[in-house]
Amino acid sequence: MPNIGPAELIMILLVALVVFGPRKLPELGKSLGHGLREFRRTTQGLKDELSLSAAPAAVAPVPVATATPEAVVPAAPAPAPVAAHTLIATEAKPD
Repeated sequence: MPNIGPAELIMILLVALVVFGPRKLPELGKSLGHGLREFRRTTQGLKDELSLSAAPAAVAPVPVATATPEAVVPAAPAPAPVAAHTLIATEAKPD
C-alpha cells in the first residue's frame, strides 16, 4: 500500500470539506479523535491482560528446610548380635 503524501492528504481534506461542510468538519475530527483514543486504550488494556495471564505469577519462593548437622538426629544403635550358643545354654538350664 503506497504512502499518502502531502498532495493526497490535501485532496482528501478538500473532499471532506465539500462533503461535510465547514461546521460539521471540526465535530467529525473531534469524534474521530475520541474513537481512536478509546480504541488505543482498549487494545493496551487487552495487551496488559494477556501479558499478565501469560507470564507466571510472581510468587515468593517457599524456603526449603535443609538438614543442618545440629538438626540431624543419629539413628539408634543396632542391637548387638546374640550368639547362638548363648541361647541354647539359657534354654537348657534345669530348674
